[in-house]
Amino acid sequence: MLADNTFLVILFILFIFTTFTQLVYYLLFYLAVPAHKHPENDEKGISVSVIICARNEAENLKKFLPSVLEQKYPDYEVIVVNDCSEDNSDEILGEYKNRYSHLKISSVNKDPRFTHNKKFAQFIGIKAARNNILLFTDADCHPVSDKWIQTMTSHFDESTELVLGYGGYSKKKGLLNKYVRYDTFTIALQYLGMAVRGIPYMGVGRNLAYKRSLFFRKKGFGKFNHIMSGDDDLFVNTNSQRSNTRVEFRPESHVISVPPPSLKSWFNQKKRHLSTAPYYKTRDKILLITEPLSRFFFYVSFILLLVLNNSFWQYVLIIFGLRLLIQLITFSLGQKKLNESGILFFSVIFDIFSPLINGVIHTCNTFTRGGKHKWK
Repeated sequence: MLADNTFLVILFILFIFTTFTQLVYYLLFYLAVPAHKHPENDEKGISVSVIICARNEAENLKKFLPSVLEQKYPDYEVIVVNDCSEDNSDEILGEYKNRYSHLKISSVNKDPRFTHNKKFAQFIGIKAARNNILLFTDADCHPVSDKWIQTMTSHFDESTELVLGYGGYSKKKGLLNKYVRYDTFTIALQYLGMAVRGIPYMGVGRNLAYKRSLFFRKKGFGKFNHIMSGDDDLFVNTNSQRSNTRVEFRPESHVISVPPPSLKSWFNQKKRHLSTAPYYKTRDKILLITEPLSRFFFYVSFILLLVLNNSFWQYVLIIFGLRLLIQLITFSLGQKKLNESGILFFSVIFDIFSPLINGVIHTCNTFTRGGKHKWK
């Protein structure tokens, strides 16, 4: 009996500790996104180079490239790096080149003796850029407004060298789409919220801006150049600081991407994204593992405390309800801020299972670390 009581007390302490840890993340980081007020920046009109790397993206280029080429911005160029495409990307780009004088095309021809990752294509685009301010997106993305360039580049000044933006996925039917959007949304709450609090650790290549001078001063992608992924998050993790990084997630600055069409394609995409996590700074790895780990033990201890016979189940329910209320308020405000409607109810359910899903993917990466990921 004494041993049972001791176990219950330890379990209750674990429940309290994990609840407190969860509330720290919600109140300190996640709520920072809906609470953040962007400064009123004057339109600087600085020269900008937009860089898009594309491999076999003919249909997406045809559909989405005009939204980039027709931005309301006084001075910018668009550089598309056509990287070893085997579809009719050349024809599509040639047609647009005749219509838009500010479009530049850099082509990389396939060479069986030389294989490369996306970083090489990025480097080609950066080398071709004539402007110091670089703005990145993908071929399967489109800005939601014609003020995308204006908003994403309005923060640059003498001290600001990186701007982290938001890139969501388009709404489709099905549970997979809702989970992909939930996953993208919660990751954004984390990296944008931590950046607001002065701890920037990553950005997404779908919507990211930095100075060309920073890239070359820091020797490009540096020691991570051989890694298949990380042209965005590892570059930010290595070079971002409280003093040189800003966030931009006003509605006009968002980009929308084509969601993965199947569970397998999403799983492979997620594996590629998570494969860079071991290379993050130690501080960031600790912060990133603490939240899902505490969430896992929060739910486990909650279930065990309800199943086992104990005299303080009322307190367990009250504490769980408090955390749930803060979660709902945070997700509701955050989804409104990032224009991610229709996933609030599912977010509560996905919140339970996502640590397990990510754990499985991390495990798969551990056993396949030596394998090669696709270019994109």
